Amino acid sequence: MSALPTTHPSPVVAPARAGAREWLALVVLMLPVLLVSIDNTVLSFALPSIAQALEPSGTGMLWIIDAYPLVLAGLLVSMGSLGDRIGRRRLLMIGATGFAAVSIAAAFAPSTELLIAARASLGFFGAMLMPSTLSLLRSVFADRDQRRLAIAIWASGFAAGSALGPIVGGLLIEHFWWGSVFLLAVPVLIPLLILTPLLIRESRDPNPGPIDPVSILLSLTAMAPVVYGIKTLAGGGFSVVGVVAIAVGVIAGVLFVRRQLRRPIPMLDMRLFRRASFSGAVLINLLSVISLVGFLFFVSQHLQLVIGLSPIESGLVLLPGLATMIVAGLVIVPIARRVRPSIVIPIGLLISATGYGLIAIVGGDASASALLLSFVLLGAGIGAAETVSNDLIISSAPANKSGAASAVSETAYELGAVLGTAILGTILTASYRAAVELPAGLSEAQAGAARETLGGATTVAGHLPAGLGESLLESARLAFDSGVALTAGIGSALMVVAAVLAVVSLRNVRD
Repeated sequence: MSALPTTHPSPVVAPARAGAREWLALVVLMLPVLLVSIDNTVLSFALPSIAQALEPSGTGMLWIIDAYPLVLAGLLVSMGSLGDRIGRRRLLMIGATGFAAVSIAAAFAPSTELLIAARASLGFFGAMLMPSTLSLLRSVFADRDQRRLAIAIWASGFAAGSALGPIVGGLLIEHFWWGSVFLLAVPVLIPLLILTPLLIRESRDPNPGPIDPVSILLSLTAMAPVVYGIKTLAGGGFSVVGVVAIAVGVIAGVLFVRRQLRRPIPMLDMRLFRRASFSGAVLINLLSVISLVGFLFFVSQHLQLVIGLSPIESGLVLLPGLATMIVAGLVIVPIARRVRPSIVIPIGLLISATGYGLIAIVGGDASASALLLSFVLLGAGIGAAETVSNDLIISSAPANKSGAASAVSETAYELGAVLGTAILGTILTASYRAAVELPAGLSEAQAGAARETLGGATTVAGHLPAGLGESLLESARLAFDSGVALTAGIGSALMVVAAVLAVVSLRNVRD
């Protein structure tokens, strides 16, 4: 009998490690990340100049602010899925071209209506940018450890852009006109358009299935009304419009999920959410961004309107926390190779809870130094936790669905930004309105503005006689500070909840 041939197991081929070209590609992919995150916060500094130049109504001003995040949040999932189908690099190029062109139009918009239309268009093209950048990282960095580092840099860039927005906005408005905050996109995106085809290979789903217009419409109808309803209820209290908008969004969301579960090739594979590592990481990102944006909402007002710092000085107080967030995101990479996510992420979130807890203890007497230390702790924890959670989101999804999975992560970011202002901002504003005591001698219009926000009281005080103005400012600042401890306590609790969620949902994840 002849001997049976000896068989040997096929050698396991390690993923190719990235070289200089891939790391340069990461630098290019960071450009739209910085741009979109800066755009989330930079507009606030241009609003007074826009109000003087275009004279929008109150509703018009609201839509100038809201048009961008409404469209962006509503289209992220659809655009992520579209990138899986037509090519993520192609979608990135289309989005960058459109965003740059519309930014020029927005900078020179002659009317409120055209500026609102431009802001909505920026949301449309911005939705193409973010999922493409994160999903392309998976194709560029095949090695898990290198990809984790790349995602750490990506997450740090997103956080850096949000914190840099106030600094950049203050500098631009101090030296140029309001349109300069939009023109910022042009010099950022031109290098991307030139270098992307040279450095990044195309990546797509090889079996994408047909484009599903009904699912696209349902995803937009699910997200945009919910975001609008939350902002409406947060800004003006209970209203039928806000409740109906949220109800419409929830119904559309249910229909979207049912449609995805029934289709043989869904736009978004809802089975991803059955993976505890995926759904847990998405919720962790959501709660982290809520806390981060909520902190920036009240700390920026406290630094400028209570302590009396300029916008640029206030931004500089936040710089150490920004730097810590970036460093923490990078330092956690080698640690995450050896320590399980169910340990690393909760520790990071509890550090962030400590930062909020410091403000809850100090309350309205928080100095610039206390706020600086608090933001350092908050940034350290969030920077570390989000690096690991973003890596889990991308790694949990099949490679051919990385665009849609990235879009879910981005949607959590955008929804978290809205909820951060809506939840923590509303609590702080409600506390202010309940506590402020207006001195006698104010007109009805002045009393209404001063009772609404601390910023309104500061503006009114500037037009009053010295004694009356100082009395109003003292009362307004005390009223604002009375809500700081409560808001910080809630922010700390959110971080603790996220930490518990991480322990439970990630307990079986080894790497």
